[in-house]
Amino acid sequence: MSHAPPFHTPFFSYLNSDSLFANQQSAIGVSMRTKTIRVILTLAAVAITSATTSSGQKPHELAGTSWQLVRLQSGDEGTVVVRDGSKYTVTFGTNGRVTARVDCNSGSSTWKPSGANGLEFGSWSMTRAKCAPGSLHDQIVTEGANVRSYQIKDGHLFLSGRSGGSAYELAPLTTPKRRRK
Repeated sequence: MSHAPPFHTPFFSYLNSDSLFANQQSAIGVSMRTKTIRVILTLAAVAITSATTSSGQKPHELAGTSWQLVRLQSGDEGTVVVRDGSKYTVTFGTNGRVTARVDCNSGSSTWKPSGANGLEFGSWSMTRAKCAPGSLHDQIVTEGANVRSYQIKDGHLFLSGRSGGSAYELAPLTTPKRRRK
């Protein structure tokens, strides 16, 4: 039985060498990496665009609003009308964050609507300064954690918690406009 003689021409030597396939694999690898990078960049651009543009859903009515305390109805101590509401404010961010000023302290948390007129807050982080006598700080911080629902009536925000707990009436917070020179 005779074997066919090996081909020794330069063309067949090239075909049998690893350099042909290495060059093709290298070109394919670069092409695949380039396409993969393009796909990843495209997906990232779509994700960023989706996150920053309207999803067609109407934003929650509290999102982007700021309020100042007008009145505090306590279950035990009656009603307190607040003299300086700017010391007691809350701002509901459009990003799911909420910030509050409670007299000499400030805090932040997360917020989200739950059901019809329900509110859920995450854990609060607060500064811990000692406020002056007569401050509503301690009462608001203690009872404010129980807030579970809201209602907007006649342009005011009403926050309430568990039955027998405190209820809060807040007015829209207006910031003074700068005078043009």
